[in-house]
Amino acid sequence: MSTNWQRRAATRPKAVEAAKLVLLFALTVAGVLLTRAVLPERPALWPGLLLSAVACGALHRRRSRPLQALAVALLCTMGLGAVGYLLTPGVMGPLLVAQYATSVHTPRRTTWNSALAAAAGMVGAGLFGKAFHGSLILAVVNPAAWVLLSAAFGSYIRVRREYAAARAEHAAREREEEARHRVIQERMRIARELHDVVAHHLTLADAQAATAAHLSRTHPEQAFDIIGKLPGTTAAALRELKATVGLLREDTDTADLAPAPGLRQLPELVDACSAAGLQVTVAVEGQARRLTPVLDLTAYRIIQEALTNVTKHAATRTAQVRLSYTPDHLTLTVSNDTAAESPAPARGPGGGFGLLGMRERATAVGGTFHAGRRPHGGFEVACTLPLDGHADGHPAADDDSRDHSPDESHDERHDSRHDEGPAT
Repeated sequence: MSTNWQRRAATRPKAVEAAKLVLLFALTVAGVLLTRAVLPERPALWPGLLLSAVACGALHRRRSRPLQALAVALLCTMGLGAVGYLLTPGVMGPLLVAQYATSVHTPRRTTWNSALAAAAGMVGAGLFGKAFHGSLILAVVNPAAWVLLSAAFGSYIRVRREYAAARAEHAAREREEEARHRVIQERMRIARELHDVVAHHLTLADAQAATAAHLSRTHPEQAFDIIGKLPGTTAAALRELKATVGLLREDTDTADLAPAPGLRQLPELVDACSAAGLQVTVAVEGQARRLTPVLDLTAYRIIQEALTNVTKHAATRTAQVRLSYTPDHLTLTVSNDTAAESPAPARGPGGGFGLLGMRERATAVGGTFHAGRRPHGGFEVACTLPLDGHADGHPAADDDSRDHSPDESHDERHDSRHDEGPAT
């Protein structure tokens, strides 16, 4: 039932406002009649009814023009006191409502200035009125106290509303920031995927083409064999690129998309690197375990990016991949020996994001990452990924992840260029 009344009230605001004013007028008239009945000298009835009607009618503008409505109600209430009525809360009803509306819809300074003015008016009406000259409390203190109490209650409601509005605005800003953060994270994820797909396959295709061109005169059979494998490399790039970009299409059927790559594609990755002239050996230590799709993709992408860096920048043509399984972690290590160091290229503004992307992938699943020179020469990329199923996207709090400051990450990227050149 209350829901039906609320629905009707929301659809008929003018009717509800008129009903409120009529009810207030009825209560005010009741207060006037009660006061007139208990006074020794009964004041005239018609001035009391007329002033009550005018005061209630002025409340129609209490929201749009609160100060004007308060002024009219104050003058009418003072008129009731001058006529001889005792200023009780029932008689002062329109004034109290007007003071409350003023406190709700005006600033704090205006609220209390108007409240003090209305209280002073009630004091004057009590001092110079005809009713109860012998009772200072009933004639002066009581009306002023009711006015100030109404102002205080209205101020409290205004503060509550302002606080609720501020909380709603803060919550809206937080939702907007969270949405913006999610968009940025998604853009970074897509950028990493595109970088890994495009950089790896184009690097292999470039290496195969360069090797074929180099061998075309001296070993044409090997050159033709490498050229024959080149379409497979570009086709794999197109497939992965289509799968990655296809996730951005809302009307793409997921059945048409290739599954995300993982360690099961590691032999194909090794063959592709071999076609580009990089001999990769893979060693597995411990009992292999089934990885979650996220960890599987992360491990594959880190190995893929590390081998891509070796293909592009290292002087040596060999690389070693080691997968070490423990009950709680999977450790990936990609290393290469340097047979003949090439001079480190100059560090320019176009440095790549290969090491940074690998670090982001590792830390995103709660793992650790390290890349740098090996003591006996060459370069090594190592990361540890958790297998306990409790990784929640926060970096693991171990010594390796804590000890890497931004400056050391900077040095890692700089050192990598002595063996691998700029990371892709």
